[in-house]
Amino acid sequence: MIIFRSKIMTGRLYLIPNTLGECEIRDTIPQGVINITHSINHFIVEDVRTARRFLIKTGYPGKIDDIEFSLLNKHTRKEDIPGFLEPCKEGIHVGILSEAGVPAVADPGAIIVDYAHKMGIQVVPLTGPSSILLALMASGLNGQSFSFLGYLPVKNNELPGRIKEIEAYSARNNQTQIFIETPYRNMKLFSELVKICKSSTILGIAVNLTTPEEKIIVKKIEDWKNCKPDLDKKPAVFLIQG
Repeated sequence: MIIFRSKIMTGRLYLIPNTLGECEIRDTIPQGVINITHSINHFIVEDVRTARRFLIKTGYPGKIDDIEFSLLNKHTRKEDIPGFLEPCKEGIHVGILSEAGVPAVADPGAIIVDYAHKMGIQVVPLTGPSSILLALMASGLNGQSFSFLGYLPVKNNELPGRIKEIEAYSARNNQTQIFIETPYRNMKLFSELVKICKSSTILGIAVNLTTPEEKIIVKKIEDWKNCKPDLDKKPAVFLIQG
């Protein structure tokens, strides 16, 4: 007797974007992305509560309590990570759901994507809002050459030197420099930028992107000295061009 065994197709890893703040889901997340999200019941997330809230807002058709969540955060053990992708080996799709914006960009999801490639799992990026690109688009600064630097140093003795270094590099290479900060430290960073940068350097700040409170302001440092923005505890993206 000949027995034919059907080959199980490998599941895919979908990179699912989230909103950047409080706004209508369908204003920033395409319906096609929502449809794919609704077909998945295995998610890798940073925080289960916010993931559940997002899925409910999308109108997730299944029972939220039946969804399997794997936690990826600073407490996750590296040896546990490959197990998050085990469902893919059984032909089950898995989704990485970002806390805000797109997964794997300024986001811990990159480590999962790396494992997926090594395991031969197809990675599918889905369309959604990226605060970094939206800020750059709206800044009027050089969009042909730019760098995203993540977070600048927190220590007072390191920050001034780093700002000077970034400003000099931007001026020398005509390159936009993009960075972010923890919302409660926004005003401190702003004050340091205004104090340290040259008066002719351009500073752009994009706050609360895609929400009704969105503000995008671009000025020379000399003009910022007479304009103190309200950035406290608000998600913001900073851009400079020397």
